[in-house]
Amino acid sequence: MAYQGFAQEYLGMPAVTRAYTTACVITTAAVQLEFITPFQLYFNPDLIFRKFQIWRLITNFLFFGPLGFSFFFNMIFLYRYCRMLEEGSFRGRTADFVFMFLFGGFLMTLFGLFASLFFLGQAFTIMLVYVWSRRNPYIRMNFFGLLNFQAPFLPWVLMGFSLLLGNSIIIDLLGIAVGHIYYFLEDVFPNQPGGKKLLLTPSFLKMVFDTPEEDPNYNPLPEDHPENQPRDQEQNQQQHPQ
Repeated sequence: MAYQGFAQEYLGMPAVTRAYTTACVITTAAVQLEFITPFQLYFNPDLIFRKFQIWRLITNFLFFGPLGFSFFFNMIFLYRYCRMLEEGSFRGRTADFVFMFLFGGFLMTLFGLFASLFFLGQAFTIMLVYVWSRRNPYIRMNFFGLLNFQAPFLPWVLMGFSLLLGNSIIIDLLGIAVGHIYYFLEDVFPNQPGGKKLLLTPSFLKMVFDTPEEDPNYNPLPEDHPENQPRDQEQNQQQHPQ
């Protein structure tokens, strides 16, 4: 029964959230089982551009460290806020959601070229949290029963929690900065006087991810029915013989 409940919950996840969280869990499990090592995954511009180890551009977003409190903490926040974004403000806009992933990952990678950052998954999670929090500014949050605050403060509370754990806050600041850039360009600037939408989802992403669903209630006109078309063509040929 527990397995069926888990399988049902897993299959009920929206596609992008399911794909990303699954990739993170599989990557961590592969490291834990020693199939691969973190040295094969981390962000290294030298190895990427000189040795053509292109996979590092992706794998550095998939590894959150060994199994432990930090890993599960990140996975919970990643799953929760990625899913709420995909089912909320990005509902029916999978291509736009994927484009946000690509845009955020691109900016973080650019920053990673000039800083000694090896894994960017936590920054990516903070970006998702930031965008969700700015789009839901009036939701009241509770952090471990200790703090009550409104949603826009959540990324800063998480950064303070990282500081208490003795972690560097550069990763959190990077996620907040990239999240704010996306939020400003997507939600703020287009609504300003003279502003316009600058982040345009490429058409090929829309073709891949936003395939229009057929309306089950659509009733085509009689002349559009396939069974009527050959008969109409025969009648036309009889009336207008060549």
